[in-house]
Amino acid sequence: MIEEAARLIARSRFAIAFTGAGISAESGVPTFRGSGGLWRQYRAEELATPEAFRRNPRLVWEFYRWRMNLIRKAKPNRAHYALAELEKMGVLKAVITQNVDDLHREAGTENLIELHGNIFRVRCPSCGYGEDLKKSGRLEEFLAGKSLPRCPDCGSLLRPDVVWFGEALPEDAMNRAFGLAERADVCLVIGTSGVVYPAAYIPRIVKESRGIVIEINTGESGITPVADIFLRGRAGEVMERLVRMIRRLVK
Repeated sequence: MIEEAARLIARSRFAIAFTGAGISAESGVPTFRGSGGLWRQYRAEELATPEAFRRNPRLVWEFYRWRMNLIRKAKPNRAHYALAELEKMGVLKAVITQNVDDLHREAGTENLIELHGNIFRVRCPSCGYGEDLKKSGRLEEFLAGKSLPRCPDCGSLLRPDVVWFGEALPEDAMNRAFGLAERADVCLVIGTSGVVYPAAYIPRIVKESRGIVIEINTGESGITPVADIFLRGRAGEVMERLVRMIRRLVK
């Protein structure tokens, strides 16, 4: 099956990738639902909501600074680098991710759509100010801070630039992702549970547009019933093998 998957990707006209938490688990990034279960006496899901932020912004920011500090220590793994290589080869046109960990960008992927935001960015809900703390060089300073972060332009409280439970996906990112899915003749789905909507519609849109869905996962997911090829295994190992085969096929 892996040979057939490599052939389909190598011969594709417009291949995309759709990734979830499983691709970053090999980098040591805990999945959201498995990130230690309880943080203090709270579940992560109870803190990742607009209501929690309004109720207790200090607690939410303490939680997010803790998460940022964990995630910043992670490095891209073989699967992240493999996708970046496929993009450089011209085989892969875009990566759509549900992850907020920035590892695809660190690995070198350029055409990246982050459906759920980026944990290293902050934004002001009042005036629209935004800052990438990595690019601005202020990440260390920010993580060491104890006070609530304020917008330098209007003084309002900043929030993490991520999509919380109960919030809609950013319209621009969602429209771009769905547009790519409609064009794709191959969609490589890696490490997603396939149960978080509307992101999980992406492989289904590809399928409805008569594209091929290739899934890489350690176990069956919500995407498996619509997958044309299912490759069971760790993302890094499977992607390394795929890229080796694709290199030979596109020469």
